Amino acid sequence: MSLLSIFVTALLPILTIGAVGFLLGRVKDIDPDPLNTVTVYVLAPALVFYSLATTTLDGSTLVSLTGSVVVYHVVMILVAAAVARVVGVSEPLLGALVLVAAFPNSGNYGIPVSSFAFGDAGRSTAVVYLAVQGVLIYTLGVYIAGRGGTRADGGTATWRTSLENVLRIPLVYAVVAALLARYFDLVPPTDLAAMQTLKLVGDSSIPIMLLILGIQLARADFGSTLSRVGLVAGLKMVVAPAIAVGIALFVGFSDPVVARTFVLESAMPAAVTPLILVAEFGESEMGGVPLAQFVSAAVFVTTLLSIPTLSVLIFLLESGVIV
Repeated sequence: MSLLSIFVTALLPILTIGAVGFLLGRVKDIDPDPLNTVTVYVLAPALVFYSLATTTLDGSTLVSLTGSVVVYHVVMILVAAAVARVVGVSEPLLGALVLVAAFPNSGNYGIPVSSFAFGDAGRSTAVVYLAVQGVLIYTLGVYIAGRGGTRADGGTATWRTSLENVLRIPLVYAVVAALLARYFDLVPPTDLAAMQTLKLVGDSSIPIMLLILGIQLARADFGSTLSRVGLVAGLKMVVAPAIAVGIALFVGFSDPVVARTFVLESAMPAAVTPLILVAEFGESEMGGVPLAQFVSAAVFVTTLLSIPTLSVLIFLLESGVIV
């Protein structure tokens, strides 16, 4: 496939829906929080449960994928922190930079892209990636965001609050329920009305996620932070895919689609979740620049840059040049 055909088939549908959300966010005063709540507590758990319960990925592949996602995030955190310190970035800006560099937008951007690029297997792999990252971002992510900072209510971020945040996420329970159903062979037939309903609810999460992303990008406040996100852009668009390719080659996934989706998910632009973590657990500003404003600019810039970089990456992955 050519770069143009990849862009048209894998990215253009996603960008179109995201653009609708962006325009909507510009012309209407829309609060994305209610949509976020519906997605987090209803749509995403349905997507995760159905995808994991019915996935054709075998147990060993799931274990390898889970381990790879954990290793990728740990390596990216260490690399981003080291690079930031070398160039003179200090806390609390360092924590915000590490968050946006290490945690890709594997959900409301990654799942649709993976689905369009690699079909059902791509979507199933992306869902597993999202589930593992969800646990990591509410444990390691909370620790990084709150290191040296305070919570919005004045309290100190602790591992206890991190655990509480993880236990509040329905996605975690959806993962556990799906794995238990598979282990005990209790997964209902996919043509059952209940499963079809679950699939319908889960599938609806994809366009809703993209609309939310567009609305959130429309609300981004850049100010004087654009000049500060160059380092993040380099880490996200160049270093992150390279690290993911190295991990995929080292692990040696038996299914090439899983390997390619893992690399693609890792190469996604910065996630929006760090913005929430910084606002809740981090200091408000660094050198007169609000950290939330820095994260918003990083999300916007890396999302724009991802259009050409992901097109090229998908082309290389589909042609088998990389993995």
